[in-house]
Amino acid sequence: MVEILIVLTLIGILVAVILPIHRTAVIRAREAVLKENLFQIRDAINKYYYYKKQYPTSLDDLIIAKLMRRVPMDPFVKKANWEVIHFEPEEMEDFDPEIAEGIIDVRSLSQMTALDGTKYSDW
Repeated sequence: MVEILIVLTLIGILVAVILPIHRTAVIRAREAVLKENLFQIRDAINKYYYYKKQYPTSLDDLIIAKLMRRVPMDPFVKKANWEVIHFEPEEMEDFDPEIAEGIIDVRSLSQMTALDGTKYSDW
């Protein structure tokens, strides 16, 4: 009976040590996916601007232009929804409505905090 209690105690200690490591590893993997997805979307936006000389008005324009197959999923929101940042002209710059509709950047909709202390929505 004592041997069984010792074995169960050892298993409990191992689980208590391994569980936080596993959770951290899962979060790090999601963060890596988020960084890669943001990079892919931003790269496609830059290529779209290079080829068309204007910013896309929606993320679907990147798919139509065959720069992406589909809009990647945000691993923390678990949807393909992103906060889009539109072009804002500088003070002395002329306002062009076509350019103003263009998307120049995307961010995550997640309000969670990353392992490094920053918010995912700031990446």
